[in-house]
Amino acid sequence: RGRLRGIGLATYVEACGGGPVEGSRIEIRRDGAVTVYMGNQSNGQGHDTAYKQLLAEYLGLDPEQVTMVQGDSDIVPQGFTGGSRAIPVGGVAVARASEMVLETAKERAAELMETAVADIEVGAGTFTVAGTDRRMTLTEIAGASETEIAFQEETEFTPSSATYPNGAHICEVEIDRDTGTLEIVKYTVVDDFGRVLNPMMVAGQVHGGIAQGLGQALMEQAVFDPESGQLLSGSFMDYAMPRADDMPDIDFKYNEILCKTNPLGIKGAGEAGAIGAPPAAINAIVDALAEFGVTHIDMPATSEKIWRLIDAGSTRAAAE
Repeated sequence: RGRLRGIGLATYVEACGGGPVEGSRIEIRRDGAVTVYMGNQSNGQGHDTAYKQLLAEYLGLDPEQVTMVQGDSDIVPQGFTGGSRAIPVGGVAVARASEMVLETAKERAAELMETAVADIEVGAGTFTVAGTDRRMTLTEIAGASETEIAFQEETEFTPSSATYPNGAHICEVEIDRDTGTLEIVKYTVVDDFGRVLNPMMVAGQVHGGIAQGLGQALMEQAVFDPESGQLLSGSFMDYAMPRADDMPDIDFKYNEILCKTNPLGIKGAGEAGAIGAPPAAINAIVDALAEFGVTHIDMPATSEKIWRLIDAGSTRAAAE
């Protein structure tokens, strides 16, 4: 069709998911209601869903039983949000507090079923007397408590090091020679986030990050008046925020190589899409414009900039 075709590759490795201590407190009431207190704060990433998955895995709890309390400094004195640490750090604190609940519940289960603690087998919130069909759930054990708060366990986790997610982005573009208009025709990304707790949430974070990165690479720009310093792109009437129809379909896969710096084997994921997308897109554009002698283009690579580079390259070639 006479278009210019280009392909760009970008690989990355990121240090994230480290930082200071993160704590977790789990309270289980006699009626089975569960409250989990966390210092970090979700901004829409779905932290509470991931934490509830961990509680289901360790304690066999229904997510409907669980109430998450996040970022309330009157109740939780410390916590740090940012740097993809909610699950690699906060998740470990939740897992450890869950293990403490299991240990306490195991002792109470032994008392209630009149057997030795060593004879209790634990699995997904169920406590079974070995070799028998006698069993109790965590909720049943809580219901036998003489106090309103049946279980209350609190712990902290301080990571010894960051996590190191890594991956590769491949962006393929087509450019119209006459207008500089660009279309992303294919986008492929493979990431290593360690253990993936919730594939759908991870995919959502990657898709959102790529949208942010492509917006930075292709259209977003803060423009100031050179004489007064007045911001000229101060609203979305003037600032080119990417929309759904600007984004390509994304072929996303992940490669689970367990992290060695936290017990859950999880690496951070939040920034990954926004790291890999800008260089992959710019590399694809430079590749597409190679016949015009282009080796660099500043972000944002708008259709006007691309058209000017094509025009300049064509003029130069004609002169030679």
